[in-house]
Formats: sequence, structure tokens, C-alpha cells
Amino acid sequence: MAAHYDTIGVNYADLRKPDPRIAAAIEDTLGTARTVLNVGAGTGSYEPTDREVTAVEPSIEMIRKRSRLAAPCIQASADDLPFDDDSFDAAMAILTIHHWPDKEAGLREIRRVTRGRVILLTFDPSMRPWLTGYFPKLAALDDAQMPTMSDYTRWLGPVRVIPLPVPHDCSDGFLYAYWRRPEAYLDSRIRSGSSSFWAINGVDVGLKKLADDIGTGEWDRLYGHLCKSEEYDAGYRIVIAD
Repeated sequence: MAAHYDTIGVNYADLRKPDPRIAAAIEDTLGTARTVLNVGAGTGSYEPTDREVTAVEPSIEMIRKRSRLAAPCIQASADDLPFDDDSFDAAMAILTIHHWPDKEAGLREIRRVTRGRVILLTFDPSMRPWLTGYFPKLAALDDAQMPTMSDYTRWLGPVRVIPLPVPHDCSDGFLYAYWRRPEAYLDSRIRSGSSSFWAINGVDVGLKKLADDIGTGEWDRLYGHLCKSEEYDAGYRIVIAD
């Protein structure tokens, strides 16, 4: 089975280490669920260790990177889940929905196999973190890939949306994690941990502008106030459907 992360997941395990504060926020939303389905599970980030977890992941390369202690993982796609109706107490999908070819079908499948809560960690494409000022194609990509918050209501029914601020020292190197560490984006290895940088081209202009602004103090003039903050609302959201 071909999958996007067979190619782009080369540094994923090293750069995308689960942040304990984000893990705690996800864990809180699971409530009393004992059986949990993790869709688009990747290497197993944020899978709870005190519950019975079944993972689903389309990329064989990501499955191979999973720890031997991680939950059992089935190679399958979100839009065709190999489970009976109402098989799980809860389901989770963490920073994965933007990769699904048919997002509506995937979420309806998750709803079908889950008798309780569905928890999504996703991104609100109406947000424009400062990084998009240097790389406008990131904003265009968010608009193209990310469902809107109203899409989740259409596909899952009533939902609650909870902002998830990003800690300034976040250990999980997703796209906007380095909001207080702008020099990190100049490192090609750091950028390789984000699928969005794999999906856009022509980044040299933005990299030069960012490097120049850091060097001249312009970045600090524009965004230095953020360095006084411990966390930042970059647009990440926990969506809960009961």
C-alpha cells in the first residue's frame, strides 16, 4: 500500500517526540474509555498506555518505526476501516486528517466504528501564525488541506472545539511548534519533520527573508513580544464529538 509518509517520514521519530502537556490534554478528553482506536497513528505518538489501543496506519514505513511496546497496528486507510460498527469506546486522530484523500469518508468511518467519543487534534485554517508571513504557501496549503471547523459538524454532528496552545519549548516538531524559536526553521532537518514543508516548493525566498530578519532584529521588532509568552495559540484545536 503506497502512503505519503513512506517518503516523508524519514526523520519523524527523531523530530516528532510527543510533548507531555499535549499528551495530557488528549488523555483528558478520552474520559473513561477503555478501548481506543487511533487512526492515522504513525509511530504511536500520544497513544495512551493505560487503555486498550488499536492503531491504524496506511504507511508501512511509519508502522516499522513504531516501538515494539506500542499498540498493535493494522495497515489500513481511514476511509475503509476493517472493524464492525461500534467496536470501540472512543477514537482519536492526531494531526493526520489533512493527509486523508477523503476526509468526510474517513470521519464517517470513524463515527461508524466508535460507540462513544471521537477526538481529533487538528488545525483551524482560518488562523495565520507568523510563519505564514515568510512562507505564504503554507497558508494556501492549510486552506487546501484542512477542513474548516464547520466541516466537522457536518460530518460528525455537534462538536466541541477546544484551543490547544503550543508550549514555547514543545518537543513535538510539528509545523508551528517553533513559534518562539524562529532560527529552527532555517534548519533543513527541522523542516523535514513537517509534512507541510515537503508539500511546498520555492522556500528559498522565505528562508532568506527570515534569516535576514533574525540577523537585523526585524523579526524581534515584529514578533519579539511573543518571547514573553509561555504558550501560543497557533491555531491547533481539539475537536470532540460525543
